[in-house]
Amino acid sequence: MNLNEASADSVNTAPADETIPTDGTGVIKLDPWLEPFRDDLRRRFAKAQDWIDKLDKYEGGLDKFSRGYESFGFQVLPNNDIEYREWAPSALDAHLIGDFNGWNRESHRMVRNEFGVWSITVPAVDGKPAIPHKSKVKITLETPSGERVDRLPAWIRRVEQDLSVSPVYDAIFWNPPEKYKFKNPRPPKPRAARVYEAHVGISTPEPRVGTYTEFTKNTLPRIHKLGYNVIQLMAIQEHPYYASFGYQVTSLFAASSRYGTPEELMELIDTAHGLGITVLLDVVHSHASKNVLDGLNMFDGTDHCYFHSGARGRHDLWDSRLYNYSNHEVLRFLLSNLRFYMEEYQFDGFRFDGVTSILYTHHGIGTGFSGGYHEYFGHNVDEDGVVYLMVANEMLHNIYPECITIAEDVSGMPALCLKLSLGGVGFDYRLAMAVPDMWIKILKETKDEDWDIGNIAFTLTNRRHGEKTIAYAESHDQALVGDKTLMMWLCDKEMYTNMSTLTENTPIIDRGIALHKMIRLVTHGLGGEGYLNFEGNEFGHPEWLDFPREGNGNSFHYARRQFNLIDDDLLRYKFLNEFDAAMQHLESKYMWLSAPQAYISLKNENDKVLVFERAGLLWILNFHPFKSFTDYRVGVEHSGKYKVVLNTDRKEFGGHERIDETVRYFTTPFEWNNRKNFTQVYLPSRVALVLALEE
Repeated sequence: MNLNEASADSVNTAPADETIPTDGTGVIKLDPWLEPFRDDLRRRFAKAQDWIDKLDKYEGGLDKFSRGYESFGFQVLPNNDIEYREWAPSALDAHLIGDFNGWNRESHRMVRNEFGVWSITVPAVDGKPAIPHKSKVKITLETPSGERVDRLPAWIRRVEQDLSVSPVYDAIFWNPPEKYKFKNPRPPKPRAARVYEAHVGISTPEPRVGTYTEFTKNTLPRIHKLGYNVIQLMAIQEHPYYASFGYQVTSLFAASSRYGTPEELMELIDTAHGLGITVLLDVVHSHASKNVLDGLNMFDGTDHCYFHSGARGRHDLWDSRLYNYSNHEVLRFLLSNLRFYMEEYQFDGFRFDGVTSILYTHHGIGTGFSGGYHEYFGHNVDEDGVVYLMVANEMLHNIYPECITIAEDVSGMPALCLKLSLGGVGFDYRLAMAVPDMWIKILKETKDEDWDIGNIAFTLTNRRHGEKTIAYAESHDQALVGDKTLMMWLCDKEMYTNMSTLTENTPIIDRGIALHKMIRLVTHGLGGEGYLNFEGNEFGHPEWLDFPREGNGNSFHYARRQFNLIDDDLLRYKFLNEFDAAMQHLESKYMWLSAPQAYISLKNENDKVLVFERAGLLWILNFHPFKSFTDYRVGVEHSGKYKVVLNTDRKEFGGHERIDETVRYFTTPFEWNNRKNFTQVYLPSRVALVLALEE
């Protein structure tokens, strides 16, 4: 076990190696290029320790502090009294209003403590809660200017929108008589994450919003059959604008009501656990919607309640608000939000959205990262944001050792995915965001015969050693309107006319199917320690993704996933779907994602052939558009008899069946391409083979 894996994910625990400093500079042992930034590492580490020490002293520890959802917001007591608490430090007065009191603005006045927290207890009536289940509630506040404003409770767990009345959400008191009881335990933390990125609302072929229940019934079995072991659910935290893809959040504790009830989401997660699938939440703590009437913006009448004041509190590109991570109550709010989803919904971890925005004061706007280490330290770094992420990972990984956290960071910040005891930020994985950009650029700008095999191999392997990376050929970003999926770039308009098996397999379709498989396979094999796919892309989903909005006549036509295409035996989409399943199941057997990085023995620019070894497998890919090779010699380290375990040219994958899989490949003990042995294979154009030693 290496130093990082052996070390603890805690700033208050010494690294596994006793010779390593305990001041947050242990990462220098793993990356000596960090030496000039020793003071920066030490300072942020001390800040994280200070936060945790402060919480131990004043809040009963990080465990208790992160359970804010058990004391803030609405709490139904055993005697059915209801307590309501809200932080609004600049408010001069506060009242609870709602259906339960006829929206009387004077009858239920709240009391303020010295920390700016307002509270009230609403006594039970005849032994029953005075606020009925599903009834509307609000808090009305007097601002410093003397104005009366109504706000949705910040910790509310259910909000609903009636677009026929207004786009503004209503806060709903949610207290169902029967609580959902989880049936299945969380599955063990997967050895390596094969992530299926999914959006509940678009997970239906019909032009409408899909539901949690439909996802449970229809989509989960598909994901399980494909062989993915992790689902990443997008757009769960409530967001008024559907077309924001869930990234303009207004109510952090409210699971989106447009898909169904909280209990139906719980059932979805519970069912996934029963299938052995880990479920992650795409959590948005990098920014928040600027909505005032149904969001956190101007909550207590000031612009600096949950956010930084002035320009520092605004994200110009996203037109949203930016959290003040140095504030005690903001930290409680965000950490409790993570804990809430882990406890109440039984999520297994998080993909943190927009981490680059959290890490830097410039938020990545107009900034290109060259890889120079000076870009990751100094005045451009928001240390409060870095420390928040460190404390969040401390809380999650110590309370939930099996928890997974993924960072969406484009900058490549060093130590982001190293353990906290070494001075890292503590994430399990980062996303390889340069990889999909590379594939799109190649398909848009480069002829097939000009593909740079060396650059492809470099980009796929250019990641920080010892920090786990999730590779992907495309995600939801590439599917959005304004861009096209890989399959659309490959086949374009012929997807509308020639994806039927009853029509001619044109050169464009043949090329598209072949390269779609090869791109995904080489990304899976070379690109990281995890793999991600956005739903539908596994079978080459046609067209783009565009949510209903004014610009498209509020159409749902492109806001859906047409799974019916793979159920139609007369369409070629089934070939890509079958290949993706074979690839995932093969990884489950040979476990290359958790194996050391591949050894690349050949990058032949003339032949367009790439050869590498990983996890004892020999990968041979011929990207040449028309050249096939007989008896093509490839180097391999381990001697023996090899067999084909994956072949992109199989008929069931839409190939031409040019490979005889009964053939065995014997090695010759003669050094070739810096490997101890060689073997020779028949290698048709646009075909990839994966060979394994015969057992």
